[in-house]
Amino acid sequence: MEQLNLITNFLKMKDKNITITNECDMGTHLELHGHLDYTAPKCPSCKGQMAKYDFQKASKIPYLETAGYPLLIRLRKRRFKCKECGKIAVAETPIVKKNHQISVAVNQKIAQLLIEKQAMTHIAHRLSISTSTVIRKLNEFKFETEWSKLPEVMSWDEYAFKKGKMSFIAQDFNSLNVIAILDGRTQATIRNHFLRYPRQVRNRVKFITMDMFSPYYQLAKQLFPHAKIVLDRFHVVQHLSRAMNRVRTQIMNAFDRKSHEYKTLKRYWKLIQQDSRKLSDKRFYRPTFRMHLTNKEIVAKLLGYSQELREHYELYQLLLFHFQEKQADQFFGLIQDTRQTVDPIFQTVFNTFLKDKDKILNAMELPYSNAKLEATNNLIKVIKRNAFGFRNFENFKKRIFIALNIKREKTNLVLSRC
Repeated sequence: MEQLNLITNFLKMKDKNITITNECDMGTHLELHGHLDYTAPKCPSCKGQMAKYDFQKASKIPYLETAGYPLLIRLRKRRFKCKECGKIAVAETPIVKKNHQISVAVNQKIAQLLIEKQAMTHIAHRLSISTSTVIRKLNEFKFETEWSKLPEVMSWDEYAFKKGKMSFIAQDFNSLNVIAILDGRTQATIRNHFLRYPRQVRNRVKFITMDMFSPYYQLAKQLFPHAKIVLDRFHVVQHLSRAMNRVRTQIMNAFDRKSHEYKTLKRYWKLIQQDSRKLSDKRFYRPTFRMHLTNKEIVAKLLGYSQELREHYELYQLLLFHFQEKQADQFFGLIQDTRQTVDPIFQTVFNTFLKDKDKILNAMELPYSNAKLEATNNLIKVIKRNAFGFRNFENFKKRIFIALNIKREKTNLVLSRC
């Protein structure tokens, strides 16, 4: 008996009214057999004195894994009968809630694993419970939108819920709390959500960071009239980088596919995309050229194949320099001077930049970007990948809120009678 009491202490089962009578190794899992008994309480109905009646059939209570095996507690609970009204009551214990079969410890572990972005089927398998139990625990989480509060700096973006279906997400730039997750990114969906905030609350928003998705521009101005739109700097650089890559591909395809020029332009395309100030000076043997070269020397050889490539590369690097150094006048001045002479691919990008000039100026002058929200989107991808996708948007939404907006769950235990 002393050894069995040691087991309850080891498992943190602090209810002294539980007596363990046996422990069994079933091969696939471990079992503890015991009973719950204490002095008869007052009747909860008529407040009369109850008396001990009999024991219930043993309840099967899943518990936390022990020594690498699932643990099942077979607990027989004492029943009490009122002498006056005849009401039957069952003994209660803090290891399991009233009228429940899943232990409190397992319920807490489910919440912890949900926060840790694990798949629900994996959680169920790990804790030897059903997936339905995990889903019921997920549904216990409630998230209510506070319609009287919005941050001064907000970030907007979208993420993929299903193949071909994009959803909208808004985040507080400073606290990183998710403000809204909407099933779709249409203007009607976003407008209907944010119009539920009072106008004076929406007027407090001063800055909104977003990518270069033009339908958001007018919508943001309508919903938040006092907010400045700040384009994400990464997407500005990305537009330039993609234009440079398309020009390189266009020039590369003019050469014969078996030629040395074609092969080198295809192999070392990343060096042309890279900031020239970050090119390595280390010398390595390059099989394509059959000599030892640095990255800078390789770029010089690639530019020697085409005067057009050299001109666009120098323009690309100069624009990168002005943008990263936040030299707005030089950046837009260079665009204006070269807009009519560059390749049509660059002309399209330049026209976009000039159309969104005020928003790009905000990006260069203000310390805000979508970087934090992009990190959040990466976590969302992890949640979706671990679960092998979601069919139910509400479950997906709850998983995101659990992972990003809360840190732990507080549980009130039902205390056993002494």
